[in-house]
Amino acid sequence: MKIAFLRLATAALMVGALVACSTPPSPSPSAVSVPSAIKYPAPAAGAPIAQPGSRWVPVAWEELPGLAEDNLHEAWNAWVRSCERPPAAFAALCPQVRRLSIGTPQEQRAFLFERLQPYRIESTSGGADGLLTGYYEPQINASRTPGNGYTVPLYRAPANLNTRKPWYTRQQIETLPEAQAALQGRALAWLADPVDALVLHIQGSGRLYITEPDGSVRLVRLAFAGTNEHPYRSVGRWLLDQGLIRDASWPGIRAWIAQNPQRVPEMLWSNPRYVFFREEPLQGLDVQFGPRGAQGVALTPGRSIAVDRQSIPYGTPVWMASSGPTGQIQRLVLAQDTGSAIVGAVRADYFTGWGTEAGDIAGRLKQNLRLWALWPR
Repeated sequence: MKIAFLRLATAALMVGALVACSTPPSPSPSAVSVPSAIKYPAPAAGAPIAQPGSRWVPVAWEELPGLAEDNLHEAWNAWVRSCERPPAAFAALCPQVRRLSIGTPQEQRAFLFERLQPYRIESTSGGADGLLTGYYEPQINASRTPGNGYTVPLYRAPANLNTRKPWYTRQQIETLPEAQAALQGRALAWLADPVDALVLHIQGSGRLYITEPDGSVRLVRLAFAGTNEHPYRSVGRWLLDQGLIRDASWPGIRAWIAQNPQRVPEMLWSNPRYVFFREEPLQGLDVQFGPRGAQGVALTPGRSIAVDRQSIPYGTPVWMASSGPTGQIQRLVLAQDTGSAIVGAVRADYFTGWGTEAGDIAGRLKQNLRLWALWPR
């Protein structure tokens, strides 16, 4: 999993992330382990459910595309995680969910049919089409102390963060003595490239291979711990609006940076939002899962999505169907996270994992989406 540097690995990421805030093809589908023909239950009668930001319309199971082909066992791992902090509507189902983690695909599917009802998620005006993007955990080399080329700090939240809202902007954090004083001694690690730090800020968490003062290297996670409460602004969009580039892809942005190194701070400062982190150890089973999402449980690559909480409550199993230039995704996922750019009834950000390949997948995905909530009967 370890990579040398993220700089050349985030090309595709920045196409979507820098221009669209946080914007997979899907991880390769698992081998089909269930028959293509399944016996669907009779459609259940029911009324639509009104959520604050969406409308749920009851449908027959046959409406869910690809249901026979999904490897439900992978989704079950994410569902068991959700049962660590289940929403009230699902708490009674969690004992059976846990038991079925070693069940057959047929047993898992029978459980879905028996205990849940699918609802097509629509906007309050009736639209069922939305947008799917992706996010991931970057893996970056770092140093515990500054020097030897490592000059870009990553900070834990300042003690006085809540006394000033919004807190200082990105530019002020890097230039004002009073902001620097508030962050004195609060650097968790140092990076060699300010753009790597920006990627980490965009994604909200990351895995660092940190070189300690004694020369040893440790793998740790820097998890999201708060922001300065300023809005996110895309540096790619800023470059386009300034007429400085025509190609907002990462190669285009990198080419501009190479030709204009003296303007890199100005580019970065166009995004006033600044993220603070907390350090978490990565060991044992933690290595196999992502950071904790807004639900408070660890994310599962390829099976966790970030949603608009006004549309879908955390912990809801969701059938997701998406198609576009990057391919087709039809699978069971769990709503376990959110994000400032994830707004709308039919809107999801798909957690693709960590490292180079996950970043490439996340960066290329921006395509049509349909969602069905699976809700207890």
